[in-house]
Amino acid sequence: MNNCLRYMARAKRKKRGGGWRRILAAAPLLLTAGCVGPDGFYGEIREARTRAYEEWRLARAREKQSEVKLTGKLSLRDAVRLSLLHNKTLQATLQGKEIAAARKKGSRAGLLPTVSATGAYTRLDESSIAFPFRNTYSVDLQVKQPIYRGGATLSEIRAARLSAHIADETIRGQVQQTIYDVGLAYFDVLLAQQLYAANQEAVTSAQAHLDEVKHKRAQEMASLFDLLRAQVDVSNFTAEMIQQRNRIHTAKTRLLKAMGVLQESDVTLADKLEYIPAKPAFEEAARIAFENRADLFQAELGVRLQEESLKLAASSFRPQLGAFFTQGVARPDPHDGTDDDWGEAWRAGATVEWLIFDGLGREGRLDEEKATLKKKHIELLDAQERTLLMIRQAILSLADAEEFVASQKLNVTRAREGLRLAEAGYREEVNSRIDVADARSALTQALGLYYQALYNHTVARLALNHGIGTLGPKAGENAAWQERFGRPARLDVFVPAGRGRAGPPRDTESKALYPEQEGKQK
Repeated sequence: MNNCLRYMARAKRKKRGGGWRRILAAAPLLLTAGCVGPDGFYGEIREARTRAYEEWRLARAREKQSEVKLTGKLSLRDAVRLSLLHNKTLQATLQGKEIAAARKKGSRAGLLPTVSATGAYTRLDESSIAFPFRNTYSVDLQVKQPIYRGGATLSEIRAARLSAHIADETIRGQVQQTIYDVGLAYFDVLLAQQLYAANQEAVTSAQAHLDEVKHKRAQEMASLFDLLRAQVDVSNFTAEMIQQRNRIHTAKTRLLKAMGVLQESDVTLADKLEYIPAKPAFEEAARIAFENRADLFQAELGVRLQEESLKLAASSFRPQLGAFFTQGVARPDPHDGTDDDWGEAWRAGATVEWLIFDGLGREGRLDEEKATLKKKHIELLDAQERTLLMIRQAILSLADAEEFVASQKLNVTRAREGLRLAEAGYREEVNSRIDVADARSALTQALGLYYQALYNHTVARLALNHGIGTLGPKAGENAAWQERFGRPARLDVFVPAGRGRAGPPRDTESKALYPEQEGKQK
């Protein structure tokens, strides 16, 4: 707008006539452009964005004061503990319990009476025989008590309770998802660190080989090509090492985000990727999942909640009974309209209301609730099938990873020996520089595949326990999960045994889930 005003002011100051005519002629253009130049609306928007940035910066400073900054070693168990306390998604999900509690409180309205007070003052323009007084006053207190609402009251109470249970299962599911996310992010960091160490070892080996080539070059026993090629090998392995280091930083960022702590935290992971044999039984895993997975409980509760919604819709076809009592004071006296004084009066009675026809609105709602109930049943079956698919995929991945680990473990030993022989042969002028470079690349690749195999196996075990619903508290334990966060789940399922912590869980479920492993332990 400032541009518009300046333009009109300049036109007005023009000595020659027609200034206002030019303004009127340019009006459509000014309106089309919104009288906005770089200093118009864009200037206002820039100011607004600057204010938004300042608000974000202040909010970020406040958040940093309340968030946790970690230093030192971090075990997987501690990472899970911290995530259950500080994960933002979990904290937001916890608010669903408060919402469900509020709904549960409101569901009792159909059982309890309602009490209301009203007051009125009326002034007439003139008095008459029927209304001899121009000013009238009244105060009433009314109590209404529902007696029968066609079964709607009990359905509302049961629906509120079911909603509270669904909220509990939603929280339980988010707890398990949080544990899974933290575990996966933790293992991502471990894999990145192992790959970084493998590339670091390759750089060290390549640098040692470069020093050997330089020594031979000084003695005129190596060509310039050998020297250049050795330098290129060092540069290539260094570049790969830098990429793996960046992967560590990225994975740590995801881990700290999942834990809900400050990104400025400086932690060193205390655990390692280790191989734990596990051959679970599919049917037993399916049984445990059907009895533990939070999403299956949610779907089951959703069916029952919809059944109550259907009953609630059917209640509109039944009569509604209620009672009322009203106590009031008024002036003039409510019993004697000729007495200009305060008087009392009360009324009591019962009401019956039965809606006979409402234009097929009730019928439409009832059909809608029936169709929704069928949908909920189908969703329950679909959730069960998804669970079975998740379990089957985890077991197959676990079996593949078992073979992968076994093959790559031996391959690493072979690759190390091959590099040792190639380097020794080069020093004795039996092998060429290419033989050494190939052997070093083969070892780096073998180490990478071995650590990837360990990672795949560990993640498969984690996915299996997530699939069967044992990463977090069982159904009914969610109310105390925060007090139990020191041991939030059977996390020991994927923690190595013999390290001051338990191995696979010793309960009946785990014995059936890992029959071969339990037999070995015996």
